[in-house]
Amino acid sequence: MAGIDEVYEMVVRGKTKAVELAVQDALAAGCAPSEILNAGMIRAMDKVGAQFKEGVIFVPEMLMSARAMKKGVEVLRPYLVTGAVGTAGKAVIGTVAGDLHDIGKNLVAMMLESAGFEVIDLGVDVSREKFARAIEKNPDISLVCCSALLTTTLQALRDTVAYLNRASFRRNIKIMVGGAPVTQALADEIGADAYTEDAAECARRAVELVKGQGL
Repeated sequence: MAGIDEVYEMVVRGKTKAVELAVQDALAAGCAPSEILNAGMIRAMDKVGAQFKEGVIFVPEMLMSARAMKKGVEVLRPYLVTGAVGTAGKAVIGTVAGDLHDIGKNLVAMMLESAGFEVIDLGVDVSREKFARAIEKNPDISLVCCSALLTTTLQALRDTVAYLNRASFRRNIKIMVGGAPVTQALADEIGADAYTEDAAECARRAVELVKGQGL
């Protein structure tokens, strides 16, 4: 487990270059790719998520760890013959119209990729129509993540979810919402399927949602 422990440590510390070498060393030492992924990287991000919730680390550190895991997954991907990476489904993510904040959205995107999702990132200031077009062009999308970081863009979030709820593809997707001013009560009110407070929880909840519905 020494090689896997090194992978774990490098992800927790957010060492992007070092994690590539650690993954290669673990593979060379005969560690199973699935173990490197699960016991090394995913376990590390669980630890990072817990530290974030406890206030031990903050967004910059969490971003560094997420980037490190993403780099490690890139090295590991060819060896995962079972297709463990990318099998969670396809997700589309964006910050709603009028909102130009992207740090939280970027973190969620990386955490979803780490959890096995293929992520289409629409960026910031995304109209409700752009969300819908992305889903129509990619009918295998199972998850839609809408972010609002300003109280002034909560109405855009409401409008986006309402628009998607009326679409013919609604039964095929799950809608998650998040952002500083967003609450569980608001998510329930506007008809979203889930709300989470942070990126780590979002990734865990996303997997549960998609698997739970057989999407």
